Formats: sequence, structure tokens, C-alpha cells
Amino acid sequence: MSRVHNFSAGPSALPESVLRQAQAEMLEWRDSGMSVMEMSHRGKYFSMIAEELESDLRELLAIPANYKVLFLQGGASAQFSLIPQNILNGKAKACYLNTGAWSEKAIQDAKAYCEVIVSASSEASKFTQIPDFASWKFDQDAAYLHYTSNETIHGVEFQSTPEAKGLILVSDMSSNILSRKVDVSQFGLIYAGTQKNMGPAGVTVVIVRDDLVGHAAKGTPPVFDYAQQVKNGSMLNTPATYNWYLVGLVLKWLKEQGGVAAIEQRNINKAAKLYGVIDQSALYKNPVEKTVRSRMNVPFILADEALDKPFLAAAEANGLFELKGHRSVGGMRASIYNAMPESGVDALCEFIKEFERTH
Repeated sequence: MSRVHNFSAGPSALPESVLRQAQAEMLEWRDSGMSVMEMSHRGKYFSMIAEELESDLRELLAIPANYKVLFLQGGASAQFSLIPQNILNGKAKACYLNTGAWSEKAIQDAKAYCEVIVSASSEASKFTQIPDFASWKFDQDAAYLHYTSNETIHGVEFQSTPEAKGLILVSDMSSNILSRKVDVSQFGLIYAGTQKNMGPAGVTVVIVRDDLVGHAAKGTPPVFDYAQQVKNGSMLNTPATYNWYLVGLVLKWLKEQGGVAAIEQRNINKAAKLYGVIDQSALYKNPVEKTVRSRMNVPFILADEALDKPFLAAAEANGLFELKGHRSVGGMRASIYNAMPESGVDALCEFIKEFERTH
């Protein structure tokens, strides 16, 4: 068997050791006599998986005791609507930062539930920067400030936690959760789809401060009410049990790597290598302002668009897959999440240099 280097933006590559463990445990998990896929989510065996899953996530992110952890369905996109339904708490406004495609989607969905104040936007720069903090506009009547910590399509990432000026801070961390250290206590709510840094698609993590739970708008369906999900251990309905298990394996793998601090240093090294090759080239260009470049998603364009197809074909011939940029921006994109080994980035760097030499 020959596995390729998978640079997909999501669903993304998983650690090979995780896949091998899942393969070994496919027919029987520990001494249960059954596959995880066959277990009752109410049974003792799955209860063990669920407890370890939450415990490991709390340990890796140092989640304070006054925060609830939920494992939900519907993807991060569902939270675009569920967040205002759950934490507006009677207020009519919310502030949003617009720094890319996923920010735009969150803003659009929130408009169905409240007045959205766009505190800052980098749309004029085609989302290649983050507006200077001095230009941000805050409304103290707003319920919260929302931002997307890493924009997968445009390759822009906040390098530190932004100031919220007294507002509850909410962040979509779908594409960089567990890739860098973060102080959870600075946030009211963090949410993330798992299909980039935590496991396969199908689970959405919500980390929410307990004082924000229990204020769902009237008419919110119970399955979308954070308080009801907290009360039922995220099992108000049958959860995506096998996906919970796989996320749990990824978290254990991350602990084996030395935790978030160790993986962050690895991510810094990988990104520096790739950006270094791009910046030294006459054929490739990354359009993002250097101070806010993403460590997770590296977009780049070729000087001659006619070379795009030959580049992709040659890349696949060399075992480098899923490098085509998002259809809305074109070019290339290499997603180098936690599970991407440094050897994969090295292989991509060597290919990029060789393709330039021959073209």
C-alpha cells in the first residue's frame, strides 16, 4: 500500500497510526465483543469512550471547569445560526469581524436572528489582511463579538486573541483548533468542526462558558438548545458514535506528540519552510500580508495561470494530492494541519522548486 501526501482543506488527512488503530479495532473495541459502530450510545462501553473524549480535550486545551463541552452534529455551519439563537439572551445586536469567506457565511446566517454590526472588514483587500484594531467599531449593546480565527480559503489567521472591548468573545476555530496554544478563559464560546485538525467530518465541538447556557430563544428546538444538550451529555439524539471514537483517537495521538505546545512548534516549522520556498520564487506568490499568514492553509498562485493544470497533474504524479485552490479564488492551496508530517511539507517544497526549474 502506498499512501499519498494529502493536502486537502477538509476532510483532511488523519494520522496514519490513528487509522491503523481504528482498523485493528474495527471488529472489536477492547474486550467489548463488538465494533464501536454497533454499540449503544447509552451502553457502558460507549460511555467510556465519551468520558475519555471529553477528558482528553479538556486536558489538551486546559478548559476551565466552568465551561461545558458539547459534541454536536450539523457542522460549524449549523452554529452560525445556533449561536445567536442560544446566546443573544434578549439582545438585538451582535458584532462580527469579516476576514474571509467563512466570516461572510457566519454574518449572513446571523442576520436572520439579529442586527449584525460588522466591526471590521478586509473585503476591500480581497481578504489578504486583518484590519488594524484601531479601526474596529464596537457596539456595547451587542451580545457578543464573533470572529473566524483562521480562514481556510483565503489563508488568513489571527496570530493572537483579539480584544473584545467587554463583549463576549466567540470564535470559529474549525481549521486551527489544537494547532496552537489558546487561553479558553478569554472566550465565551469556541466552536469547531472536527474534519481538519481533530478527526473525520461529522462532529462539531462547542466549548461554552456555563453562564451562557440556558438562554435559548423561545421556539429553539431542543436538539439545538445548548442547555438541553448539556443536560443530556450531547446525546439528546443519537450522536455520531464512530466519529466520536475517531476524534478520541486523534486526541490521544496529539497527547503522544507532546500536546498542543509541541504540535504548535511543528506547525511553525512546516509553515516557515513552505512560505520560504514560495517567497524565494519567481513563479509562485502568496498574496496574504505576512503578519497574518495562516499556518494551516497556504494559498499560492502561479505567475502563469496556464501552468495550473500541468502543476496539479505533475504534483499528483509525485504523490502530492488535493492542492487545487478553492474555486472562489483559484490557484493552489496546501493545507498542512496537525496530521501533515514535516516530510510531506518537505516533499511539496522540493516539488515546487523542481517544477519552477523545469517551467
